[in-house]
Amino acid sequence: MTKTIYGLLTALLFISCSKDSAEPDTTTSESMYFPPLTGTTWETKSIAELKWNQNAVQPLLDYLELKHSKSFIILVNGKIVLENYFNNHTATANWYWASAGKTLTSTVTGIAQQEGLLNITNKVSQYLGTGWTSETLAKENLINCKHLLTMTSGLDDATDDVDPEDLIYKADAGTRWAYHNVYVKLQDVVTKASGQTWQNYFNTRLRDKIGMDGNWIQLGVNSVYASTTRSMARFGLLMLNKGKWENNIILNEAFFNEATNTSQNINLGYGYLWWLNGKANYHLPQSQLTFQGSVIPTGPSDMFMALGKNDQKIYVVPSKNMVVIRMGDAADNVNLALSDFDKTLWEKINALYQ
Repeated sequence: MTKTIYGLLTALLFISCSKDSAEPDTTTSESMYFPPLTGTTWETKSIAELKWNQNAVQPLLDYLELKHSKSFIILVNGKIVLENYFNNHTATANWYWASAGKTLTSTVTGIAQQEGLLNITNKVSQYLGTGWTSETLAKENLINCKHLLTMTSGLDDATDDVDPEDLIYKADAGTRWAYHNVYVKLQDVVTKASGQTWQNYFNTRLRDKIGMDGNWIQLGVNSVYASTTRSMARFGLLMLNKGKWENNIILNEAFFNEATNTSQNINLGYGYLWWLNGKANYHLPQSQLTFQGSVIPTGPSDMFMALGKNDQKIYVVPSKNMVVIRMGDAADNVNLALSDFDKTLWEKINALYQ
């Protein structure tokens, strides 16, 4: 009897081990790879090495091309698994991040705080002076930098202009979530606090330290970043590694954790200018409705995201040590951040490893 039980246990163990070895390998035990700061060297990892489904690759690429994509990258543990360019776009061509670049502003604000230049709990007027809005002094003084990071300034979102006459009281700061371009004032805060131009502070504290290229472009009231696709992937890799590039702390982990978790109790799917998947509910731009469930129900529940107009995307998935980048024109209709494209895209990405 003992031998029989032992034999059964051995067989079960063998089956279990065999099953585990056949499952897709996201190499969570592999050390994180970081490409050199200069040059074009970037190590790769093949679909076969990951034990992913090669048959799912072409349907994914066909969908991306059909939906007006310019470029697409998947990193696992920092190594390139897929890198594809479409519709005459190239690896050396710049493309705009749109609102996906809000996360750059969030990150640099965190860097300025860790350098002791500012504190996000301080009121905005401490850095910009009073009268930066059309609110009464008492109401304006309620708005701190954290409210700009979390889209809870209370300013009227009927317009995206950010001149003082356009920044009008709608609700007390902290009581209303509304997607608003006023977050860009954080760039002015960093400029004032550091005594440097925004571009120079950004370049020296973030861009150059992780080997990014690109520049900020002023389009009306919008400050928009444009870069190559690999530069967007570098930033995604930094955030996958919780603000560290190899052994260099670019952004401290405490701020990273705040930025990539629910930042207020109104929109659970929003951090510090990052979108968060897997929460109980969320709000969308230009809406005060609460939507139940996850922002992208087909995507990993631990994913956090930089989402920009016309489907500029950075998806960071800690559980899979994965970063996914998509740049291009709008997949369907013009949109501010989220679209049906996300749902279908993740169905096709999931098919790679499920």
